[in-house]
Amino acid sequence: MFYIALFLLFVYFKIARVHKKEEKMSPLFIVQHIVIALSGIALFGYGFTHVAWYVVIGLSLVYFIISALIVTAVQLGIFVDGKPQFGISKTYKFMPVLTASIVIFTAILWT
Repeated sequence: MFYIALFLLFVYFKIARVHKKEEKMSPLFIVQHIVIALSGIALFGYGFTHVAWYVVIGLSLVYFIISALIVTAVQLGIFVDGKPQFGISKTYKFMPVLTASIVIFTAILWT
């Protein structure tokens, strides 16, 4: 569960970075980013206390690269017959679900 939460954390931060560049920040998104940042600190705290440090750092690098490639692919667009199937604007709608899953996974890990 730690590895899934870590991957989702990096995906969230990549989507949030793109969202910050393209859209205007609302107070709801700022609160959401703060919650995810605190959850990320707790997740890395769990990782460094329960998993070897070199595994956490190595997987963080791998997940960082994979999430960057995924978000870049979505930004470019996934087209079928010339029509976009899944764009970056649709990913913004899934950010609250992503936030909830990261917070829940982190809470489960610490309990």
